[in-house]
Parts: sequence; C-alpha cells; structure tokens
Amino acid sequence: MTRPLPFDSAALRPRLPSPLEEVVDDRFARHGVRLLLKRDDLIHPELIGNKWRKLVPNLAAAGGRPVVTFGGAYSNHLRATAAAGRLLGLPTVGVVRGDELAGRPLNPSLARCAADGMRLHFVDRATYRRKADPAALAAVLSAAGAEDAYVVPEGGSNAPAVRGCRALGEELRAHADVVALACGTGGTLAGLAAGLGPGRRALGIPVLKGGFLDDAIRALQREAFGGPVGDWRLDERFHFGGYARTTPALEDFARDFEERHGLPVERLYVAKSLYGLVVLAEEGVFPRGTRLAAVVTGAPFTS
Repeated sequence: MTRPLPFDSAALRPRLPSPLEEVVDDRFARHGVRLLLKRDDLIHPELIGNKWRKLVPNLAAAGGRPVVTFGGAYSNHLRATAAAGRLLGLPTVGVVRGDELAGRPLNPSLARCAADGMRLHFVDRATYRRKADPAALAAVLSAAGAEDAYVVPEGGSNAPAVRGCRALGEELRAHADVVALACGTGGTLAGLAAGLGPGRRALGIPVLKGGFLDDAIRALQREAFGGPVGDWRLDERFHFGGYARTTPALEDFARDFEERHGLPVERLYVAKSLYGLVVLAEEGVFPRGTRLAAVVTGAPFTS
C-alpha cells in the first residue's frame, strides 16, 4: 500500500488525466492511421510528463527524507527532482556523471538544478557506471554527505515509478490501439504496457544506443509486477547517434512538425519518437484504421 504523501498535494496539483489531442497529419492519414498526441507535457509546468508519473510515487516512499538521484549533465530527471524539492521543501542531491564538469561553469540545465536548491555532486564516469553496486553506492552517498537519503535511480525508473506509470496505459486503453513513446531507462514503457490491457500494444523508441533496454524493461516489470505484463516491443533505429545527440535531419523534422501542429517539440526524446512513427507509418507497420497515440513525454528546455 502506498503511503500518503508527506506534503500538501496541492503544491503539486497535476492535470490528470492529461489531454489527448487528435492531429491531422497527411503522413499518417494517407495510410489510414489516426494520430493522437497524449499531452503528458501538460501535467505540471515543472514536473513534466513522465517525470510526474515516476517521481511522485518515489516522493511518497521517501517519507520526507532528503532525496538523492543520478543523471548526466543534461538530465531532465535531475531538473524535475530539483523542482520537486523546491516546491516541497525537500533537500535534494544530484549525483552528476563526469567529474571533469566540477570545475566548469554550470550548463543551463545544471544551473537550473542548482537554482532550485539541488546540491550537485560530480563523480567520475567509472564510479558512475558502478552506482548500482551496493558498496560503490554507499561510497558515493558517503562522499556526497547523503548517507540517510532516499535513493531514486537514474531516470527515476524503479518499481514504484513503474507502478505509477501504469496509470498512463489505463488512461489510453479505451482510446488507442498502439501507444508509442521515446525511452531512456524504460520505466515508463514498463508501466504503460501493464496498464494498456488486452488487445493494445506499446511501442518504445530508445534514445540511447546499446540494445540493453529490452532486458532492463523485463527486469523492471519483474520488480514491479512479479513478471512480464502487456504487449510491447522496441524499435532501436531512431536514436540519432545516442542520448543528447541530434542531426540536421532531426532538427528539420522537429521544426516542420512544430509548424504543422503548433506543438513545441522536445528534441532529445519526443522528436525521435515522432520521427520514428513517420518512418514506421511509411513502412506500413500500422494497419489501416489504427489509432496511434504518441506520448509527449516532455517539453523543450527553455531556461
């Protein structure tokens, strides 16, 4: 049973269920596919998209303790955790990959974390890769002065987060046949697939290279639900070189989508998933009559 949140929930009042908007796009319509946008970017102005769905269950589990979490220099998850800490008065610590960044001016993303009160602790990349090892984690927490903190993993993906993301599938099961989204650590897809129910399918577009995400999602579902749940698959072709990487072709696509539909398109996740869906529609992957929902998991970072 989830414990009650140790704060006034009005401080984080979400817009749920998030809006579902149908858009007319000839690249889908000519194949008989209806395109729906699940606007999780409108859930909360600072805890955007899947960050709300994954963070709130972990904040409940933290029980008012300081929260420590992990991410790279441009991590949306770090920014959302820092914002939650400011809104709720919770101390937050961000363990950042790359000790070479410690002596440099903060980029806009990390500067926003610091402005929201997050204490940043930089670690070398070898140490960061071992963060799941209990001894290595204990050493990092000790060095960061966060031994008693509640630990949220990189990307926020753990069993509480996955169970929180099940609601996304439940919100869409009556409206979509296929639900697609970009994936980083896989937690949102793991929960989404569990919530969709029979006859519905989840499609993940990984934004990182490596082919590791299939096993990660299966592990998350075992941890959250005791075993595999739902119908899901991944298409690994649309990472555009890896996390935080874009190309001129992706930039052109994102600008065109913005002009067509008046939607600001976040580049590192959302643009890659939408691009992938256009390609898949052209390949005939979706049968005529398919209701295809694309989850808008975040918004462009503007400050």
